Amino acid sequence: MYNLGMANWTIVYYITINGASPVTDFIDSLDDTAQAKVINTVRLLKEFGIRLGGSHSKKIKGTAVWELRILGSANIRVIYVAVKQRSFLLLHAFNKKSSKTPSKELKTAADRLREYRSRKLRTPH
Repeated sequence: MYNLGMANWTIVYYITINGASPVTDFIDSLDDTAQAKVINTVRLLKEFGIRLGGSHSKKIKGTAVWELRILGSANIRVIYVAVKQRSFLLLHAFNKKSSKTPSKELKTAADRLREYRSRKLRTPH
């Protein structure tokens, strides 16, 4: 791997207003092998950012979000969005059991993004 002087991206985990981290909780609930795959794929996102693409990252059509794709015996998805310069917000994670991303999973991510943005608007800079 060559370091071309590019700074890594920042990974931000969505935190609820009660201080819970649903994505972290999901990752913690996985077996060691699946956890390692998720952590490795998040590291790739941190390193390559918007250039990741390929089999690891895919834009979800008709939305503002992307899915981080962790393939293996459990097809895991982490829904994320770019929130500011060189930062990604990980909104939601789940086991994908069908070829199409279920609308309830997209709704969860959209609700969290809306809530995150409303908190940011209310927070003085």
